[in-house]
Amino acid sequence: MVPVFIGVTIILFILRSPGVLGGDPVRMITGERAISETLYNQIVEKNGLDKPFYVQYYRYMSKLLQGDLGESYQKGRPVTDILLSKFPNTLKLAITAVLIEMFFGIVAGMISAIKRYSFWDVLVTFSTSVLVSLPVFWFGMLLQILFGLKFKEWGLPYLPMSQMQSDQFPQIVHLILPAVTLAAVSTAYTARIMRSQLLEVMGQDYMRTAAAKGLSGSQVIWGHGMKNALIPVITFLGLDLGAMVGGTVLTETVFSWPGVGREIYLAIGQRDWPIVMGGVVIIVFMVMVINLLVDISYAFLDPRIRYGRQAT
Repeated sequence: MVPVFIGVTIILFILRSPGVLGGDPVRMITGERAISETLYNQIVEKNGLDKPFYVQYYRYMSKLLQGDLGESYQKGRPVTDILLSKFPNTLKLAITAVLIEMFFGIVAGMISAIKRYSFWDVLVTFSTSVLVSLPVFWFGMLLQILFGLKFKEWGLPYLPMSQMQSDQFPQIVHLILPAVTLAAVSTAYTARIMRSQLLEVMGQDYMRTAAAKGLSGSQVIWGHGMKNALIPVITFLGLDLGAMVGGTVLTETVFSWPGVGREIYLAIGQRDWPIVMGGVVIIVFMVMVINLLVDISYAFLDPRIRYGRQAT
């Protein structure tokens, strides 16, 4: 985790350098207003922009380890405060999407595997193929048009198309469309992984032995097959939660959801590098921690997997 984290921060710090993506850091801080040479030099000295790269990086990492992500160029506020105020909204959206993905993806994959080559199997296969082909932003706008505009025109109960809350709808209703949009593609992949893994497990010798002992089909699947079949699914869900936390930029932008992703999107347009770097650093840290928890969960899902030295 440590080398990966350091590597990401070095890459971000290099990208921030004026010679890489262009632009004057001082102009990013002051905006387009005219400033004197004296003020220009003061800003350079205050932010350490006249120091060598390794000195600037050391100062940045020293502050980062103390929880200081710098100060926003445009807003003049600590980046930590800005992102922490947005992070609960992103986490709420990501967790809701993962719950949708977990329930519908696992159930659809199980039905598809158990009812192999049936109508339900064909329906799940066709539906997942369609979902993985749809761009997220286009799918989100399609849901807005259908469940927001058209349902309202037809006099049917409709859903809010943007924002996180309003006087007309409770917050949980505002969550529906963006969470479904964010979960759509991942749900399709979860169903496919669940189907293939369960089919593979059902063909193992121990599953046939359990059935030969007189156990019912449901007892064989739930008691012996699900734990092993769920390992790749849990891996994907864990990684996907981290990806959703970091990949909500399009979804949050389409639905004007006030989260970290939309904040990063706005900061990129304004070239507010402290917010961009701070957001990416938080996302990378979240992904690494989730990956670690996923690895640890293997030992509970499969008794053959244990961490530590093996007994000799």
